[in-house]
Amino acid sequence: MIIEGRALKYGDDINTDVILPGRYLVLTDPRELARHAMEGIDPSFLKKVSSRCILVAGRNFGCGSSREHAVIALKYSGIKAIIAESYARIFFRNALNMGLVAIECRGIARSVDEGDLLRIRMNEGIVENLSKNLTLRFRKYPPLLLEILQSGGLVNYLREKLKVRNRRNDI
Repeated sequence: MIIEGRALKYGDDINTDVILPGRYLVLTDPRELARHAMEGIDPSFLKKVSSRCILVAGRNFGCGSSREHAVIALKYSGIKAIIAESYARIFFRNALNMGLVAIECRGIARSVDEGDLLRIRMNEGIVENLSKNLTLRFRKYPPLLLEILQSGGLVNYLREKLKVRNRRNDI
C-alpha cells in the first residue's frame, strides 16, 4: 500500500474540538461533517486539502474528546493519511476503525514543511519526503491492520469476511 501527496502541516496538541467543533456533532452525513473539518483551527482547511492530502502533525494529535466524528470529518475531507509524532490513543484507534491511515513517525514534524511531496510505503514502514530527499521509518502495521485499512475500516473488513464465510457455508 503506497500513499502519495503533499503535506498539510499542523503543530502539537491538535484536539478533537478544533478538528471538528462540538456544535457539529448533531450531523450524521459524513460529507457534511467534512465541510467543517479543522474549522476550529484553520478556516481555509478545505481549500488546502484540494492540493495537499497528507496531514502532518506534532505530538498528541487527536487529544480531547473520544469522538469518531473528528476522524470521519478528516477522512471525508479528502485527507488520505495522517502522520504525527504521536496520537491520543482513542483517536488513533478510531482512525484505524474508520479506515483512515494514521502513522506515528518520530521526527516527522521537523522533517516536513507545508507543501512537501510525501510518499508513504505502508508495507515497508517508510515515509519519504521527496521534496527534501529524506527517508523516515515508522513501525510497520501488522498484516491484519493493513487489511482493515485497505477495506476502508473495521466494519467494511468484517462485512467482507462475513460474506466470504457465508459463501463457503452455502456451498
